[in-house]
Amino acid sequence: MVIIGADLHKRTHTAVAIDEAGRKLGQRTVGATPEGHLELLDWSRGFGERRWALEDCRHLSRRLEADLVRSGESVVRVPPKLMAGARRGGREAGKSDPIDALAVARAALREPDLPVARLDGPERDLRLLIDHREDLVTTRTQVINRLRWHLHELGLVEPAPRSLDRGPVLEGLRTALAGQPGTVARIARELVEVVAELTHSIGALGREIDALAGQLAQSLLDLQGCGGLSAAKLIGETAGIGRFRSRAAFARHNGTAPVPVWSGNETRHRLSRGGNRQLNVVLHRIAITQIRLGGAGRVYFEHRLAAGDTKTEAIRALRRRISDEVYRRMRQDEAAQTTQRALLAAAA
Repeated sequence: MVIIGADLHKRTHTAVAIDEAGRKLGQRTVGATPEGHLELLDWSRGFGERRWALEDCRHLSRRLEADLVRSGESVVRVPPKLMAGARRGGREAGKSDPIDALAVARAALREPDLPVARLDGPERDLRLLIDHREDLVTTRTQVINRLRWHLHELGLVEPAPRSLDRGPVLEGLRTALAGQPGTVARIARELVEVVAELTHSIGALGREIDALAGQLAQSLLDLQGCGGLSAAKLIGETAGIGRFRSRAAFARHNGTAPVPVWSGNETRHRLSRGGNRQLNVVLHRIAITQIRLGGAGRVYFEHRLAAGDTKTEAIRALRRRISDEVYRRMRQDEAAQTTQRALLAAAA
């Protein structure tokens, strides 16, 4: 089996092929264009049985990855931290595209359970929508902060915190600013309209995300504390639960699995600071909501407290328990989607 590692950039792709012992067999640099992708494919066919290893930088790797998968090639995704570790352990000093491509290939050779690439599905649509919504929310917050300074300068009463996304509050500001002269008042009136427009777009995106999440994650939405936006974030950031071989692997990916720290006969664990922090935040939000609403999550939280855990330790334990439940429900939803697609294909 030949492993072909690729270092990807906006304008060029560099590929290096190695054998099962990690020895370099050849390299090729091509343009980051469809013609360059075809050139790489033609070059790779001279190695017989092969597997591609692409550094997992989706904006740079997506087009090449899709072309390779459509051509029937076997492709795995290599996390950048694995590539960096392989490069530091290499004999050749320095940093160049061939060195990086070789590091990607050797990291893939060393790690047998890397995620397998597949064509993008509705999960990516959800991730794009929710990322866009978060960008709009950030922009609205910045505009609101500027608006509040202008209102302060004009001597107007500022609305209550977290209220400037409400229609009646914005309408009240329009009325208050209507008779105010000067440049500051003019800018404030324009900012009010910007906030109103952003709020409308954010609401429309939220409804679209909820509808799409309802189609993909009915079982996940039934989990207490997991709303449409949280479910969408889980689906988008996970990018296919089937790529995780177990709930433990998923927990390690999302940062809820503790890290072993021990020597000799003493066994201890500490909090993981790694993993996907976006997933970790969603799981934490679900945990806090379950504690607040009561039910099984609250019961487990109180059980951990009674056993001697601190509040923080109990929340961490609940978060891991929720991670396992999310894994089970996402596998169930994915199986339902696969069955539905098979039925539609048979009907067609």
